[in-house]
Amino acid sequence: MRLQQKRQNIARLLIIGLSAGSLTLAGCGQQRDSTQEGAQGNAQASTPAASASTPAASASTPAMTTAEPAPETAQRRPDVVYVPTPNEVVARMLALAKVKNNDVIYDLGSGDGRIVITAAQKLGAKGVGIDIDPQRIQEANENAQAAKVTDRVEFRQQDLFETDLSQASVVTLYLLPDLNLKLRPKLFKELKPGTRVVSHDFDMGDWKPERTEKIDVGGRQHTVYYWVIPDEVPANLR
Repeated sequence: MRLQQKRQNIARLLIIGLSAGSLTLAGCGQQRDSTQEGAQGNAQASTPAASASTPAASASTPAMTTAEPAPETAQRRPDVVYVPTPNEVVARMLALAKVKNNDVIYDLGSGDGRIVITAAQKLGAKGVGIDIDPQRIQEANENAQAAKVTDRVEFRQQDLFETDLSQASVVTLYLLPDLNLKLRPKLFKELKPGTRVVSHDFDMGDWKPERTEKIDVGGRQHTVYYWVIPDEVPANLR
C-alpha cells in the first residue's frame, strides 16, 4: 500500500508540473505574439507619418528652386563718344535751319547743351536736349543756369530712340552714319511735314539733303547737312 501511494503521489506531482509548464509556455507565446503585433502596429502607424512628411518635403521644393530676382537692368551706354560741336558750326546749323523765336528745337545727343542754349539765348527759341549720359545732363543744366535760359530749355536723360519728337519744329544731330540711318524712319514717322533736320558731319544715306555746307574751323573741315520732312515720304525711303 505504501508503495502504491508513493507512486500515486509521484504521478500527481508530475501532472501538476506538466500543467504548470504548459501554462508558462502559453504565457510566453502570448507575450511574443503581442510583441510582434505591437511591432507591426507601430510599423503601420509610422507609415502614414512618413507619407505625411512627403508633401511637406514637396512643398519645400519650390522655395529651394525659386529663382533669385533678376538684377536691375544696367543703364545703356551712349552710342557715341561725346565730342562737342564747335560754336562756329552750331551758329551755322541754326542759321541753315532758319531758327526763329517760335521754334522748338530738339537736339538728339545734346552733350553740354550748347545748341539749344545758343538757340534760346541768341534767337529766343525753345529747346529740348536729349542725352542718355547723366553727366552730360548735369553739365547742360549748369550751363543753362549760367546762360539764364532755364525758362526756355530743358534737358532729359533719355534714349533718343524712345523720345517723342512730335513737338519739334527743328531737330539737330551729331551722331554717326549708322545711327542716322536707324533714326531716319522715326523722323519720318513722328515729325510733321516742314520740320527741319540739321546734321553735323554725317548724312542720311539715300535721303539726299536739300543743302550741304562746308565750314573750316581751326584747319578742320566740318560738313552741315540740311533736310526738310516732306509731305509724303518717297517710296525708296520707307
